[in-house]
This record gives sequence, C-alpha cells and structure tokens, in this order.
Amino acid sequence: MMGPIMHLAIDHPTRADVRALLDEHLHDMHATSAPESVHALDHSSLAAPGVTLWSAREDGTLLGIGALKDLGGRHGEIKSMRTATLSRGRGVAAAMLHHLLTEATARGWDRVSLETGTQDYFAPARRLYARHGFVECSPFGDYVLDPSSVFMSRRLDLSGPAPTDPAPG
Repeated sequence: MMGPIMHLAIDHPTRADVRALLDEHLHDMHATSAPESVHALDHSSLAAPGVTLWSAREDGTLLGIGALKDLGGRHGEIKSMRTATLSRGRGVAAAMLHHLLTEATARGWDRVSLETGTQDYFAPARRLYARHGFVECSPFGDYVLDPSSVFMSRRLDLSGPAPTDPAPG
C-alpha cells in the first residue's frame, strides 16, 4: 500500500506555518553566522516580484520550503531552502531541489546559483548541492567574497555543471 504523497506547490511567506518555518530559518542563520554574512531573505523579500516560494506538504503538513529568485540574464538563485525539523532525513530537500531545478529549466534559465555557509552547520546543505551537480564558484549577483560564504552554481543544460570559477585575488 502506498503511503502519503508529498505535494509541492507555490506558497506565500505570510501563511502561518510557512512564516513559522521561515522565522526558524532566519533565527538559525543569525545564530550560526555573523550579521553581515546572513543572506537569507525575510518574509517581505520572499514576497517580492521576481521571487517564487514553494512549499512541500504531506496531508497538509508543511515539510519544507524553497524559493527561486530571478537574477536576470537567464540566471537564477536558490533561496530559503529549509526542511522542517520533524521531516529531516525523508528526502524533502532533494525533492524540493529537483523541483526548483525543473522549474528553473522550464523558465529558460541557463544557470542556477546559491550561497550557503562555510560552518559545519551547513555541511549537509553543501553535500546535497554537490550531489546534484553544483560546484563552487565566485560570488555572483550582489554578493562579495566572504569567509563565511560558499558560492555554488550549476548549468541547466546537458553539458554538465558550471566550471569552477577561480576566486579573485
């Protein structure tokens, strides 16, 4: 017999359970990184034009969230990937990442990039992204070099991951 099915759909950052998960995410980002190194989007930024937020739910229960931000020039950024604590280890993050990459491809983007932390707290995220073809790159968009940040990118065509960009300096 088949168990519950995870559904991914566009959602809004002001929805009560999404807002609570975002609050937890922002709290953890500030607890693990210096203030100038926290690049997580707040609720209003996730509702801005050019940003789309999805939730993963099972029987109405929020399992996780992820967002895409359009950077222009057929380039997008993955933002606010977060799995609810009770849902960790169930493949929620991998399913969300797959969904975001599929959506980015459908939008005609050539590349998707992201920023995550260098601290041990972020090691599972870095492993997830590497398993899905992301490689380290130079800062992109408005980012600057930061010892607390790792920048990663992935091409969305059949040629494979983006080449590793040497860090300036």
